[in-house]
Amino acid sequence: MSTASYISVIERYHEYKSAIHDIMASILTGLAEEQLIKTKETRVKAIQTLGKRFPFVELLFVMDKNGIQQGDSITTSRDHPAIYNGDGRSRQQRPYFRLAQREACDDIIVTKPYLSTVNRSLCLSAMMKWDCDGEEGYLVLDADLMAIVEFLMGDSQRRKFQPFFKYIYSIIVIGLFCVVATLLYSAFHELYLATNAAVGSEEAHLKPFSVIIFLTLALAIFDLGKTTLEEEVLMHKDIFRHSSTRRTITRFVAAILIAVSIESLLLMFKAALGQGDQLIPAVWMMLAAVGLLIGLGLYVYLGAKAESLMRNIAKTK
Repeated sequence: MSTASYISVIERYHEYKSAIHDIMASILTGLAEEQLIKTKETRVKAIQTLGKRFPFVELLFVMDKNGIQQGDSITTSRDHPAIYNGDGRSRQQRPYFRLAQREACDDIIVTKPYLSTVNRSLCLSAMMKWDCDGEEGYLVLDADLMAIVEFLMGDSQRRKFQPFFKYIYSIIVIGLFCVVATLLYSAFHELYLATNAAVGSEEAHLKPFSVIIFLTLALAIFDLGKTTLEEEVLMHKDIFRHSSTRRTITRFVAAILIAVSIESLLLMFKAALGQGDQLIPAVWMMLAAVGLLIGLGLYVYLGAKAESLMRNIAKTK
């Protein structure tokens, strides 16, 4: 999980904190059976059922009142690092046990997010006190925080296709970089021809413009490929955040804006060198660049203002 995704998950946790705690508490309440405390087979069956209904559930185990785990940890996946181990391990320093000791209540306790020692991902735990045949202890349920957020937002199915999306974007980026390589080759070829052209000839005057055009196109396409690679492949992108979409659009439009501005300047230079028919197209391209810049500024301003308004509305609810 990248730093950006950690930040995104923590922000979502604070937005849906009440719902997350409620769903964890309700799941653990449904597990309040004596057989679940006594037998491993019952816990295995319970965690398998929970895993089908709630994909964010990861781990279930029992502790005594001193924080010593009783029996192995039961997981929803056979690939989980903590599967069938932990018996006799002290959990006294873990957040859920320390919270239970500090709260000293008989209700279900749900921790704040913390970093799992097993798979190094953000998780949280719900813990319920039990009293069975005169013995006291705790039933602990661990869940993956990112998976909970995805479950509550209905984003679980899209996440399954995300590796496929990144693969397709990677192929597109490779294609764009191949185009950049072709343009760079053409630019240096034109530069070579310009250096060997006869001094004072019309070809010698126009060749530098061809070089700049090829380099400008290469720059714009490279920036487009770089933006796609960073936004869609390398970086974590929260599609539910308007700021993420706004950032992507801003970068794409900025790349186009730079290319259009440079091309308009080239046409003006050509007009200054005697090709007067290039002046009007140059002016229109420059006006188009100005209009694009104004439109981008309005989009960024209004988008940020709308997102701020939506956040304020969410906080008042």
